[in-house]
Amino acid sequence: MPTHPNPYRQQLDRNPANHVPLTPVSLVEWAADVYPERCAVVHGPLRRSWREVAQRSRRLAGALAAMDIGEGDTVAVMLPNTPPMLEAHFALPMTRAVLNSINTRLDAAMVAFILAHSDSKVLIVDREFSGVAAEALAQLRAQGRRPPFVVGVDDPEYAGPGERIGDAEYEAFVDGGDPAFAARYPEDEWDAIGLNYTSGTTGNPKGVVVHHRGAYLNAIANVVAWNLPRHPVYLWTLPMFHCNGWCFPWTLAAVAGTSVCLRKVDAQLIFGLVREHRVSHYCGAPIVHSTLIAAPEALRAGIDWPVKAMVAGAAPPASMIEGMERMGWEVTHVYGLTEVYGPASVCAKQDEWDALPLAERVDRNGRQGVRYQLQQALTVIDPETMREVPRDGETMGEVVFRGNIVMKGYLKNTAATEEAFRGGWFHTGDLGVLHPDGYVKLKDRAKDIIISGGENISSIEVEDALYKHPAVLACAVVARPDEKWGETPLAFVEVKPERMPATPEAEKALADELIEHCRAHLARFKCPREVRFVAVPTTSTGKVQKHLLRAEVKSASAI
Repeated sequence: MPTHPNPYRQQLDRNPANHVPLTPVSLVEWAADVYPERCAVVHGPLRRSWREVAQRSRRLAGALAAMDIGEGDTVAVMLPNTPPMLEAHFALPMTRAVLNSINTRLDAAMVAFILAHSDSKVLIVDREFSGVAAEALAQLRAQGRRPPFVVGVDDPEYAGPGERIGDAEYEAFVDGGDPAFAARYPEDEWDAIGLNYTSGTTGNPKGVVVHHRGAYLNAIANVVAWNLPRHPVYLWTLPMFHCNGWCFPWTLAAVAGTSVCLRKVDAQLIFGLVREHRVSHYCGAPIVHSTLIAAPEALRAGIDWPVKAMVAGAAPPASMIEGMERMGWEVTHVYGLTEVYGPASVCAKQDEWDALPLAERVDRNGRQGVRYQLQQALTVIDPETMREVPRDGETMGEVVFRGNIVMKGYLKNTAATEEAFRGGWFHTGDLGVLHPDGYVKLKDRAKDIIISGGENISSIEVEDALYKHPAVLACAVVARPDEKWGETPLAFVEVKPERMPATPEAEKALADELIEHCRAHLARFKCPREVRFVAVPTTSTGKVQKHLLRAEVKSASAI
């Protein structure tokens, strides 16, 4: 290493002319400056341009700033995929405050915990969720805590139950904001921009803190990884509260795209909006795509262009990837977690895969893939030695990330933060293998591995086999205690409506048929010993709630 002074560091310092902290605020301003009249938002009959969205975001930011909301403050929202949710993603960073997007399916006790733990000063809540929010606020008062200032939203597209609550009405609150409010860029791009609570299957959830730099980089990485064109028409099937919509509110600003809002996932609604607005892109968990595949073919009438779908949230079954191909829709498989801003790796397609038989293409596209270009590293390690496992597609280890698209840490939880970053990597808790080409393939969550007679069984592998049966809509495989083997696989299966058994005899026959079907695809010891027919429980983001199923059968990993 040279010992003399580095001339490239002398008198060549950062200054306002050559360095500005990275922040998604700049992307919103760019869209409004360059494409002011392009349509930014569609919601029912409502249409807003990027100029209007930027103006309203400045007003919302100004209204919050007038309440002395700024750096270090948290603003919580309980909103569906509607224009106010998009505006919150743009306005909150303008004030330097932190956006806390709350899962709208949580109960009042959990919402109260999040509001208290995050010290949220303001809560913006849609009328649909006013009952849960009101109960959560009452719990805060009962605990002697001061509740946040509440801004109520009454979406004209919502006709369901609930009364608007709050100290202010959203539209009036926005109208009262300063239209000339100047965005306050962060002093440091490492400053927090978002707080997203994990879904925590046991105990209280952890608050994942993400920063302006990571949000900006992942917003751009989405463009690059998906080859997203200028002006896409994007349908919001993915909840925006989940990892800030995988950073897509900011991604769409970077390409001046159009957001088609959607309050709930419904196949008929989705196909109708795709047809009406010529939707080009959408994202979602495997269950969303599987729902569309299983829908009546008549619903797809008139959609004669290739819609591009991004799938993540859980390891997609091979049948889902194959089904999307047969529909003529182009699926891109990504992988990530809340702690890495949503997707931070992609199954980058290789040209030579096109010549492979369908089954082999599906197998390759089912892998979690390689790191995003703006993420530094993704690999699989032995968690004890911290060394990369052999690239043999067989040796299992823990999937880890490193780079700028990784969270700051967990709010007020130093121990969990240090454990997550042990050895200079972010530990996902997911188990996987490395293939010879460097692509990662998930095998399971550590707690979902079934150990039967000393043999490790991947529940994902068993689920993949089940999904190949035409009667299966959704499934989940968990460990069932067994006196002889320790554990054996138990399959919970949700059957497609047209294949639902009508009698106990028919149910038993189908269960036997599914077990035999698995035996045709797997080693016998990996196959379920029992099949139970249920509505498979999922989170609002489409992840199967296996902890509920493990608790039901008293698995060793139920806690």
